[in-house]
Amino acid sequence: MLLIYCPYCQQERPELEFANAGQAHVVRPADMSTMSDADFEAMAFIRENPKGVNLERWRHVHGCGRFFNVARCTVTDKFLKVYKASEPRPTNEEIVALAAMNAAGTSAKDTPLRSEAVAHAEPEQAHSQEANQDTKGADE
Repeated sequence: MLLIYCPYCQQERPELEFANAGQAHVVRPADMSTMSDADFEAMAFIRENPKGVNLERWRHVHGCGRFFNVARCTVTDKFLKVYKASEPRPTNEEIVALAAMNAAGTSAKDTPLRSEAVAHAEPEQAHSQEANQDTKGADE
């Protein structure tokens, strides 16, 4: 089962708790009433779907209910970076670096699954989760 990290709950949860909400960082015009029907259709319905790293918006539907953004590889379905909706879009250089790490076969533990702010805020929680995993294995 695919586990997705929620930057608000600060937990990895099963994919069934989440819903994809489409392409991230879509810029909407201030006055849509002046748009032609074709321009409105392109803005509202036509989305990019590149082969490789794609920036997407997700919602933790059966959790905190909040929206967040991810950089996900559409080929491997690997989540390369997860960041809060309020955080800026990754630069093109960061996206290229994420794609290179994914192509090199870097494991999920080595990739930047969390934004830097969240990753630094929870080191004790990560250690306690690892300790729980170790004790589970010993009990079985």
